[in-house]
Amino acid sequence: MESEPRTSSKIKIPPEDWALTPLSVQQAFLQILHQVATLGEELNKLRIEVERLREQTQRSSRNSSQPPSSDGPDKPPRQERKSSGKKRGAQPGHEGHQRKLYPPEKCRSVSDHRPTKCRDCGAALSGADPNPLRHQVVELPEAPPLVDEHRLHQLICPDCGEATRGSLPQDVPACGYGPRLAAAVGVLGGKYRQSDRQTQEMLEDFFHVEVALGTVNNLRQEVSESLAAPVEEATVFAQTQEEANADETGWRQGNSDGNNPTRRKAWLWVMVTSYVTVFQIHMSRGQAAAKQLLGKFAGYLITDRWTGYGWWPLDRRQLCWAHLIREFQKIADRGGESRSVGEGLLAQAHKLFELWHRVRDGTLTREGFATAVVEIRAGVQTWLEEGASYKVARGDKSVRAKTARTCQELLKVEQALWLFVRVVGIEPTNNAAERALRPAVIWRRVSLGTQSALGSQFVARMLTVTQTLRAQQRPVLEFLTEACEAARQGTPAPSLLPNLSVLEQEHHLAIAA
Repeated sequence: MESEPRTSSKIKIPPEDWALTPLSVQQAFLQILHQVATLGEELNKLRIEVERLREQTQRSSRNSSQPPSSDGPDKPPRQERKSSGKKRGAQPGHEGHQRKLYPPEKCRSVSDHRPTKCRDCGAALSGADPNPLRHQVVELPEAPPLVDEHRLHQLICPDCGEATRGSLPQDVPACGYGPRLAAAVGVLGGKYRQSDRQTQEMLEDFFHVEVALGTVNNLRQEVSESLAAPVEEATVFAQTQEEANADETGWRQGNSDGNNPTRRKAWLWVMVTSYVTVFQIHMSRGQAAAKQLLGKFAGYLITDRWTGYGWWPLDRRQLCWAHLIREFQKIADRGGESRSVGEGLLAQAHKLFELWHRVRDGTLTREGFATAVVEIRAGVQTWLEEGASYKVARGDKSVRAKTARTCQELLKVEQALWLFVRVVGIEPTNNAAERALRPAVIWRRVSLGTQSALGSQFVARMLTVTQTLRAQQRPVLEFLTEACEAARQGTPAPSLLPNLSVLEQEHHLAIAA
């Protein structure tokens, strides 16, 4: 005789009735209860799957990190900014930017054009205008290559008959191409993200220089090696700064050199400081790669919520509010109980940035801002606690459980949401690092990544050099030329470190203006 069924709490059968029930009926009944329980579990799994798919279809640039270009036509339009009431274009008092004129001594020719008669009465005119209107026509020169031929004579010894050929001077490159041409190959392949063949064709089209494809790759590698010391010096410098932004994005690295046989996904990491930006490519997105990037850095760090930065002290970390706002929007889009939590968090975030914009434009002091943030912080705490209070079972994958876990995780790092309020110079978003990654993302889309570890090294070094020099307003081609020439001559390489005295003066002048 089967024992009393326990598979359903809604069906209560008295023990005496169960005992009088035939065995065949008991077995059939228990089988039905088992099927009902199984169907209930399957229904719950399907419900969770429907919630997951619904959330996936609602994903957009407003509630995730995907770019706005990926939003479909069915996605809600982005909220338009409030109109300032001003006309488009330059505003009254704006200093215009005119085309810069070259000094007369740098002009190929200077021609004076004087009127011969008055346009009104026709009288004859003579003399010269001390301040004539200057109009310049700029043209590209024909650029034939500068070729230096070195003839190595071979002479026969009259005594022993041995043939001896002359050798190249030490300052003559054995590869047959000068340092400026090698630097141009590096700029075309790095800053302008051109392929080997495109670089080859551009050299021939613009400079009438014929270079083999293999030589293009060799020259790129030479440029990469010449940048090893400057990039290392810049990395050490960046790790000594008081504040930095860090971020990472996926990268593709092939296995042409045998260093990636399993075709693992690589990651491009970036560390942005005031004057130096450092890129590194690792085969990991974990803490080990983050620690290698940051090194001995001990300042304030601005990041997103990626767990690779989880070891960083919360009192010296600022989480990106742009990411948080998208996370709040995702919570609100889930509907149900999550909607009120998400909308409550979004409301507090909007209040926060309204005040922050006033700090930026000078209409609110930092002291007043810090005082006002106390109430906003309390509101964020309240909504996070409400979301975290949802009781969910272990392994629950419902949207309700996702909201609860997100709120619980944010409560653990809540201290890192407010560093920018108390530390001057810290931004509430990680936009600096994301802007630095944009050229790298374009490079990845155009080239589909790199084929070897040396290729990844070239990418990381060129991104470091171009982004750093851009921040310091220094020319890339001249720097690479100096680096290649120094490597060939065995002299110290040029430095990527900033001339702080000059840059600080320019910064103060810009602020004063």
